[in-house]
Amino acid sequence: MDLEGRLLGNRYEIIEKIGNGGMAMVFKAKDQVLNRFVAIKILRDEFTTDEEFIKRFSIEAQAAASITHPNIVSVFDVGNEGNLYFIVMELIKGKTLKEIIIEEGGALPWKWSTNIAIQIASALETAHRNNIVHRDIKPHNIIITEDGIAKVTDFGIAKAVSNSTITAFGSTIGSVHYFSPEHAKGGYTDSKSDIYSLGVVMYEMLTGRVPFDADTPVSVALKHMQEEPVAPIEINKKIPSSLNDIILKAMRKDPTLRYQSATEMLKDLNRALKDPDGDFVDNSNYSPRDGATRVIPTINNEEIRSERIQTEKKQSFLVRHSKLAVFLGIIILFFLSIFGTNLFLKLTKPKETAIPNLIGITKEEAEKAILDSNLVVGEVKEEFNTDVEKGNVISQDPAYRENYNIKEGTTINYVVSLGVEETTVPKVVGKTEQEAIQALEEAKLKYEIKEENSKKVEAGYVIEQETDADKTVNAGDTVVIHISKGVKKITVPSVLGKSEKNATKELKNAGFKVITTTEEDTSKDNDKVLKQSIDAGTEVEDGSTITITVNNIVQTKTANLTINVKSILGNDIVYEDVTTGEDENVTTTKVPKNVRVKIIVNEETPIYDKMTDPTMTNLAQPVTGKGTVTVKILIDGILYNTTQINLAETKKLTIDKRN
Repeated sequence: MDLEGRLLGNRYEIIEKIGNGGMAMVFKAKDQVLNRFVAIKILRDEFTTDEEFIKRFSIEAQAAASITHPNIVSVFDVGNEGNLYFIVMELIKGKTLKEIIIEEGGALPWKWSTNIAIQIASALETAHRNNIVHRDIKPHNIIITEDGIAKVTDFGIAKAVSNSTITAFGSTIGSVHYFSPEHAKGGYTDSKSDIYSLGVVMYEMLTGRVPFDADTPVSVALKHMQEEPVAPIEINKKIPSSLNDIILKAMRKDPTLRYQSATEMLKDLNRALKDPDGDFVDNSNYSPRDGATRVIPTINNEEIRSERIQTEKKQSFLVRHSKLAVFLGIIILFFLSIFGTNLFLKLTKPKETAIPNLIGITKEEAEKAILDSNLVVGEVKEEFNTDVEKGNVISQDPAYRENYNIKEGTTINYVVSLGVEETTVPKVVGKTEQEAIQALEEAKLKYEIKEENSKKVEAGYVIEQETDADKTVNAGDTVVIHISKGVKKITVPSVLGKSEKNATKELKNAGFKVITTTEEDTSKDNDKVLKQSIDAGTEVEDGSTITITVNNIVQTKTANLTINVKSILGNDIVYEDVTTGEDENVTTTKVPKNVRVKIIVNEETPIYDKMTDPTMTNLAQPVTGKGTVTVKILIDGILYNTTQINLAETKKLTIDKRN
């Protein structure tokens, strides 16, 4: 089945296959609407034409989707497209408990194992309250996330508690190591069957092996029915006595002697964490294989003689018939695996009647159908339901199954729909993630978490909710909440030795703001980064500013400077009388008095310092330097002009003003 790249339901893009099951294949997919990865279980091709398999597949989807719990893999959607039947589920990153047990190669720590058992029991508690029995609890169906959370998955053979069908032994032979005795027999299974299987899972976690093993599945099934397990504490002396007692009670052969609910088992598991060696597990009706010391009341000789005779008779009978019993048991199991149990039970059952199908009919119609079938009306409950019209039956116990009969006089319980339950969305913005989840769950709402960075909201708090507070919605709707991951941290890269352009680009791409300064270092290449204000490898806030210092080797340039002395002095030119000739031929004229002109560059030694005709208009003087220089013109010690000259840009310049 090549489905990679296909879009299911105009929404789910198949990415890759990630698993195989007996009835379906599992793919990783992308939800294009909610922009998240999901797991999709798709019924195998060979079963799509089999109405019975399709019905079982549909039952799996309905069973799993009806329960929400942090330790149960969530089901988001179900549907079919042509001959493809699929379930959309939460995508979990982690390992199965079986993989962890195999990797450890032996017993797991008792506290860790107890915490995992508590999470599984909590998941079963919710499932059982919703009339769902898993019926295949085993380490392979328990995923441990990267955060150490146990997630129960694969309700592949889950049925409503009311379903009293007997599974054909051959169809479920693969899980025989974890079957309850009644399951192994092909008999009626209920919530206490899940408790037995959880006891086996705990046994394996704490000892590193299953309680019963043999060469063939049939032999394993017989052991479940006939043998008592070796006490786990005999295999692993480190197991606290209370956990040893809890496991043995959960694995009683007689369901009435086990824990009667997951809630009851949860209570003892939690107590075991606080009081591991406490004697609080009620095993008052249990007679272990090796037996415990008991007080025997005094009896007279006649009673002893009578008891001995009865015992000898029983022992004689057992010796004569034990091999026959085992042989018959194997024959029955073989018969069940080949022909199914329905035929076998038809040969042995008392008068029976067909179970009426009550689903979808009214409460009154259901009562009439029960009575017409010579059955008894039992407890009638009412529940909210989004799929079934108000007043109609949601589920029944025992569940309807085509061509399956039960004894006349059996009590039938059923649940009637109250219609769609409405609820009000609580305000969760500003709450912690756990507070928000609790508020949504109390409002009977599901939730989806999206994480994002925020400079304003502390990590772990709700930034936004996509459904407005105080809005009326249906119970079970999903509210998307955005949780702050706090300020985004980024690592400073090293840009030393890189060009200004490449360094600036790299820093900006990494999320930094960049300021550039220059220095001149003739020992290094020009235009290369000499320094960065934050050391490489440092973690800082996204958007931080980094200053880089770039090497700027300035070349020596020359500009031709022309000074108009006359224009600069203006009215400050001094004229003096000059007499020429003799006697009556003497002539007096006014002549400009020479001035001392100094040209100073960057406060250094003057490049020009001479007595100069004040009427000169084109005093030429070259100015040589790097970059921008400051030129000062002093005449007779008075500063007449200060000019900034960028030698890289200026080749000729005339100064003819004072400033």
